[in-house]
Amino acid sequence: MQIIKEPSASQDAAAVLRAMFAARKQVFVDQLKWDIPVLAGKYEIDQFDTPDAIYLILAEADGCHRASARILPTDRPHILADLFPLLSTKPVPSGPTVREITRFCIDPSLPRGDRREVRNQLVTALVDYALAAGVSTYTAVATEAWFRQICRFGWSCQALGPVRNLCGEALVGLRIEIDRETPAQLKDTQIYVSGAFTVESFAGAIQ
Repeated sequence: MQIIKEPSASQDAAAVLRAMFAARKQVFVDQLKWDIPVLAGKYEIDQFDTPDAIYLILAEADGCHRASARILPTDRPHILADLFPLLSTKPVPSGPTVREITRFCIDPSLPRGDRREVRNQLVTALVDYALAAGVSTYTAVATEAWFRQICRFGWSCQALGPVRNLCGEALVGLRIEIDRETPAQLKDTQIYVSGAFTVESFAGAIQ
């Protein structure tokens, strides 16, 4: 398990993780009403929170959670292949340069005016991590509305199949291609935050 957080977050990794899992419970269980496991009535943790998971966490200096995402290797169990393979009309993309983005989480305590900025910072972190770690493709499962929003960011994003109604929602399997042109593409739509992260920020999770 690797945890990547901003240099300003001085709290220990365990505290930052707890804050993230608590925020995930507030968003995905309390707000979105997903029927998923909750630990100790406070933390959303599922079967994919394994030592193989990588967490990108944006946190305050005191460790308070602002936003986070979980990245899963695709040559091992992951959500699209194991739970929602019907969302892809072809074999689910997988391999050493393909990762799955899951649990994209903006802290519900943030003021409404800050949420777009934090979203952009997290998207930037995902791009910069991919470039630093040699990741060429991200996959994900998204609602149809969120998929449309992701496509408007400006990067190369495509559906893997038609929209399907599963688990009470209209869901899409998607892939996002990442290359050296991606930051410029996201700058054009004012998504990418230049200079927010460096290769050194991700050194602990690059093997």
